[in-house]
Amino acid sequence: VQLQAFGGGLVQAGGSLRLSCTASQSITDSYPIGWFRQAPGKEREGVSCISGRGQTIYYADSVKGRFTISRHNTNNTVHLQMSGLKPEDTATYYCQTVYAMCTSATMTRASQGSTNWGQGTLVTVSS
Repeated sequence: VQLQAFGGGLVQAGGSLRLSCTASQSITDSYPIGWFRQAPGKEREGVSCISGRGQTIYYADSVKGRFTISRHNTNNTVHLQMSGLKPEDTATYYCQTVYAMCTSATMTRASQGSTNWGQGTLVTVSS
């Protein structure tokens, strides 16, 4: 399944954005999908993950309470609603299939993988 992230942009601190991840084929009952980000000069990190049917959700501590992930299998889309954005959220955001349960360890391993990450979508938060 090929995934493409879009919806980034420039927003002021405290603002909101909704990122979308669309799949090239059905994601119903498929693997978890995760959101990752990479800030300039920093390593890629896992942000959030949602299981195939949405029962299991993971958030990195840095975004917990501000970001909400949702999965819409009927239209092959996963959203990341970002609120209370901070300048440190500035990064290129990517979505990828996660071939294991949504946990911190899984997301760390996935972020370090050599998967083709695509172009991602840039989120810039101004102070």
